[in-house]
Parts: sequence; C-alpha cells; structure tokens
Amino acid sequence: MTDTSTAAASNSASKSLLARFFGILTSPRETYQDVVAHPKWLGMLALTSIAVALLVGGYLVTRVGQDAWLTQAQNSNAAFGRQMSDQQIEGMEKIAPYVGYFAAVQMLIGLPLISAIVAGLLFAVFNAALGGEASFKQVFAVVVHAGPIGLLSQAFSMPVNYARGTLTGAANLGVLVPMLDERSFLSHFLGTIDLFLVWQLIVLAIGLSVLYKRRTQPIATTLLVLYGVIGAAIAGYMSMRGGG
Repeated sequence: MTDTSTAAASNSASKSLLARFFGILTSPRETYQDVVAHPKWLGMLALTSIAVALLVGGYLVTRVGQDAWLTQAQNSNAAFGRQMSDQQIEGMEKIAPYVGYFAAVQMLIGLPLISAIVAGLLFAVFNAALGGEASFKQVFAVVVHAGPIGLLSQAFSMPVNYARGTLTGAANLGVLVPMLDERSFLSHFLGTIDLFLVWQLIVLAIGLSVLYKRRTQPIATTLLVLYGVIGAAIAGYMSMRGGG
C-alpha cells in the first residue's frame, strides 16, 4: 500500500507549500508520501524559521518579554546557588531591549542548523546502520516538514507566556502539577516533556516510516524513549545543581 501510494505521488504534481503545511497537521502520512516523492524543503524551512523568529523575537521586544527574560536569568542563577550582583543586573537591563532581535537571528540560524544536524544523524542511522537507500535530501525534507508543529507550539506558547509574563514552556507536563517542589527531579523531568514536541516526534516517525518503508511504531517508540532519556538526564542535572 505504501509503495503504491508513494509511486502515485511521484507521478502527480507536488503539493503546494500551504497544502503541505496543513497536511502535516491533519494527514501526515499522505503528506509525507508527497514529500518523499518530491523532496522540496526550502519553502517550508523558510516559512517555519521566519515565523518562529517573528513570534519569539516579537515577544521579547515587548516590555513584558524583556522583564520575563530578566526574571528567568535571575532565577536560573539562583537555582545554581549564584546571586547576581547589582552590576550584572544593570548590565542585563541594558541588553534587554535588544534581546528580541538577538533571539530572532538565533532562530533564523539555529533552526536550519538543528534540522541539518538531526537529518544527518537520522541519515547515518537509517542508511549506514540499517541499510536504507534514501538520499540526504529526502531525509532533510522529512525533518523540515515536521517544522509546522514546532511553529504551532510557538504560536500557542508566546501568547500564553505574554499573559503570564514568563518564558517557561506553556505545554509541558510540569504545568499540570504546580504543587511539586520546583527543585525536585520529577518537577524538572515533567518540565522537559513538551506535548508539542511529543507530537512532532510522532509525526517525524511517520515521515521516516514512509521514507524507509518501515513500521511507524518502533521508530516512534525509539524517538520517544530517547527523548525521555535526555529529559531524565537534564532533570537529574538540574535537581542535583538546585539541591533537590
């Protein structure tokens, strides 16, 4: 069925950028069949990177965003037992008006770079280790087309963060258990589990399953377990440093 669908997609015209954007959110398997047959990536990468840069940078150019950035910096230092001096705080206050622009540039550079690194790792695993025959361009296109979910995450988080005056994740499991000691391992671990990222990993697994003609479940399970292990390592480090 997948081979037939992919062959049919390769014989038809490529979906438009907007059709692929919304298709990833509503019918990822069908959309990825088109992406694998027509591995275009530039338009989607530009759309998601620019939109995320505008959302994140736009929030941080506001006074609310700058105050949230300053508060997070002070809280992060306090969590590691470091108290910021008046001079350090004053220096950060001078930088704050420019943080939004720095963040936007960071998104424009960082998101394509991260996509390339992830695609390179997946290409190495599936082609070199597992004998797959996909091209790097196809793998990169599959990774890039998981981007609309990351954009949706920012579109959800930025207004919520603006209303709360924070920079913390708005869709992680930690927000469901505010009664936990924020320095504890469990609190840190739940804080690393973002529901949008879980969704994004599942969609990426669907794309890889279409590309390499493998079952989705083992790929998704592997990606999610790896995510959990990384989250646990971060939580362990944070709770240790924070005295939890």
